[in-house]
Amino acid sequence: MHLRSLPLKAILITFFLTLASTLLLLNFSSGEKKLEEQLPRLYGLHDPQYQRSMGVLMGPPILEGNRTQALVNGDRIFPSMLEAIRGAQKTITFETYIYWSGDIGRAFADALTERARAGVKVHVLLDWLGSAKIDEEFLEQMRGAGVEIQKFHEPHWYHWGRMNNRTHRKLLVVDGRTGFTGGVGIAPEWTGDAQSPEHWRDTHFRVEGPVVAQMQSVFMDNWTKASGEVLHGEPYFPALQPIAGIAAGQGRAQMFSSSPSGGSESMHLMYLMAITAADRRIDLSSAYFVPDKLTVRALVAAMQRGVKVRIVTPGPIIDSQTVRSASRALWGPLLAAGAEIREYQPTMYHCKVLIVDGLLVSVGSTNFDNRSFRLNDEANLNLYDEAFAAEQTATFERDLAAARQLTMAQWLDRPWHEKLVERASALFAAQL
Repeated sequence: MHLRSLPLKAILITFFLTLASTLLLLNFSSGEKKLEEQLPRLYGLHDPQYQRSMGVLMGPPILEGNRTQALVNGDRIFPSMLEAIRGAQKTITFETYIYWSGDIGRAFADALTERARAGVKVHVLLDWLGSAKIDEEFLEQMRGAGVEIQKFHEPHWYHWGRMNNRTHRKLLVVDGRTGFTGGVGIAPEWTGDAQSPEHWRDTHFRVEGPVVAQMQSVFMDNWTKASGEVLHGEPYFPALQPIAGIAAGQGRAQMFSSSPSGGSESMHLMYLMAITAADRRIDLSSAYFVPDKLTVRALVAAMQRGVKVRIVTPGPIIDSQTVRSASRALWGPLLAAGAEIREYQPTMYHCKVLIVDGLLVSVGSTNFDNRSFRLNDEANLNLYDEAFAAEQTATFERDLAAARQLTMAQWLDRPWHEKLVERASALFAAQL
C-alpha cells in the first residue's frame, strides 16, 4: 500500500509515534561515545604529573590559596548559606537540583527576596524536574522582588530530546567571593543533624579564594544555556587573591564540571584517573553507588596493587530502593578483591565525597553512577590539601562507625528473592 492511499489520520498517528519513539531513544542516550578502555597507570597521585594532568588535560587550572570549610548536616549547612546570602552586597548566583517547600524553602525565599529588594542582583537556576515540588508562592514572591529565576530544561517541543539531561549541580556564589557546593538540596529532609530517618546525613562546603571564580564560571555555563544572558563584570568576577595566612602551595583547588552538551565523560574520567593513580587508600562516600564495569575494574586493579578501598553507601533508609538493589547487585567483584563496603544505618546517607591517598578530596554533586557520569550536569570541587584531607578522613571514619559492613560471605548468602530483585534493578543501571 502506498503512503498516499493511507488516510490523513493514520499518517499523522504514524508520524507522531515515530517522533515520540525517536525522542525517547534520544533521552536514553548520552549522545557521546562511552569510555571503554581502562586507563593505563602512569604515575601515582602524589606525583606532580598527576596534578598537571588534572589541571591541563582534564579541567581548569589548580589554584593556590583557597580556604574550604566543611559543613556537616543541615544545622550547620543552612545557617552558613543564609548568613552569606543575607550579607550579599552586589550579586547572588544560585543553582540547585532540588528546591521544594517547608520552612527551609521559605527561609531561602525570604532571604533572596530581601536582598533583591535591597538592590542585589539575584539569579536563581532551578532544575525543572528536581524542583517541580517548589511552592509556587515562593516563586511569585521572589519574582515580585526582582529575583531572576530560570528553569533548566523546562519541557518545550523543540528540545524534548534533552529531557533526560538534568542539572544536578549545587552551587551558591555570593558577590563572586564566597562559594558553596556539596550534596544538599533545599528541602526539609536536609534540615537538622541527621538525628532521625526524616533528617538526612549530608555535607556541604563553604569556599573562599581564587577558585570561587571557577565556581562562578560553572554557574554561568548553565545560566547562559537557560536564559541566553551572559553575566559578567566585576560584581560577578571580582579580582580574587589567595587568602591571607595560607602558605604558598597550600589550599590548592579546582572546580570541575561535566555536561552531556560539553563533555559528559569528563567527570567519569576524572574519577577513573584518581582511582588509577591511588597508591594507598580510597575512601568513598556515595549516596548512589552504581559503578559501571570500567569503574569496577579500576577499583579491583587498585586493590590488587595494595590500595585499601572503603565505601559507605545508604542502608535500608534510602529514597530509592531500586538504586540500592542495583548497587548491591554489583558488589561481588569488589568484595572478592577486598573492598570494605558498609551501609549507613541511622538515616539516608546523601554524602558525595571521594578521598584518595590523604591528599585529594573531591566533593560536590556527583554520584557514583551512570546518571552523574553521563546524563546530568554535575560540578565537583577538587582539593589537594593534606590537612583538609585528614579532616575529611576523620569525618568519613565517624560515618563508617555508624554503618554496617556486608562481607563476601553475607553477600553470597543473600535470599534468592533479594538477588532476583537486585538483578532486575541492575538492568536499569544506565539510567540510575
